[in-house]
Amino acid sequence: MQTISLHGRSIGPGFPTFVVAEVAQAHDGSLGMAHAYIDAVADVGADAVKFQTHIASAESTLDEPFRVAFSTQDMSRYHYWRRMEFSDAQWSELADHSHDRGLAFLSSPFSVEAVRLLQPLRLQAWKIGSGELWSKDLLEAVSETGLPVILSTGLATWDEIRETVYWCKARGLLYGLMQCTTAYPTPFSELGLNVIDELREEFDCPVGLSDHSGSIFSGLAAIARGADILEVHVTFHRGMFGPDVASSVTVEELKTLCEMRDAVTVLDAHPVDKTVLRPEMELLRAKFGKSLALVKAFPAGTILARDMLTTKKPATGIPLAEIESVLGQRLVRDVAPDRLLRIDDLEDLPR
Repeated sequence: MQTISLHGRSIGPGFPTFVVAEVAQAHDGSLGMAHAYIDAVADVGADAVKFQTHIASAESTLDEPFRVAFSTQDMSRYHYWRRMEFSDAQWSELADHSHDRGLAFLSSPFSVEAVRLLQPLRLQAWKIGSGELWSKDLLEAVSETGLPVILSTGLATWDEIRETVYWCKARGLLYGLMQCTTAYPTPFSELGLNVIDELREEFDCPVGLSDHSGSIFSGLAAIARGADILEVHVTFHRGMFGPDVASSVTVEELKTLCEMRDAVTVLDAHPVDKTVLRPEMELLRAKFGKSLALVKAFPAGTILARDMLTTKKPATGIPLAEIESVLGQRLVRDVAPDRLLRIDDLEDLPR
């Protein structure tokens, strides 16, 4: 199976889940806020930070409707994209800051012009959003860079996914596929974690989940399921302003997802062989196991019957499996129920 390398980290089976913190438009057009998100997601252990590069004049018109009518300050979605734009120099600044903090820098382009803007910024892969899977001019521009592509499939059928994979293979591009449901937020019943396994089985490439549920549980389940990539929208607080807040996890929840990634990495790297117990387990078996004991005090001369015997801790005496050899034997001394029965308590009578 192919793997993808981003900022010194390998993505694919056998490697830790690659956690992408999707800032998208959470910065609300503020360069300072964008930088603050970079620091925040780096501090909690994300592998990459991802933005979206929108150039209003290149991708939109005044006819584009709002997906979420969340704001009165923007006359149209076109004007919203205008307000979200950063200059070439500002994008370079964001990329440098990300790299300085040990993060892979990603930004989804939404036009050929956005590809050209991002190309000089030391990107090591392209993330293509679900709505751009049919933007052939954008995809061709991306392919000319030769960089790997990670594709969300939220609006695609199986046949369209196959067509896109064929397109990548024909151009010699490494690729990864993300299960995604284009709903904001996504109900658990529509998340489709099964598709992660189906994508891996059919396409033999890194696969993962692009999550819009706004819940930490989706990401936790994807990591436990073995997703190679997990992308989650992130927000500082659920009271923040913006169209994607309801579809986002908080920075604190992102930290938990990264801790889950690290824990699963250790768990998967240390399989346990149950065919032979380690020496310390044998000692614990002796402590937690049980041996034969009397149900009450019996005097010397008593001939033992089954209803006189029970089992008590520890397992350092006569095991229950040997009870038949004890039945019918006579006690050579008085024995109390507060200690285990011993071999030297018994006189072996003829059977």
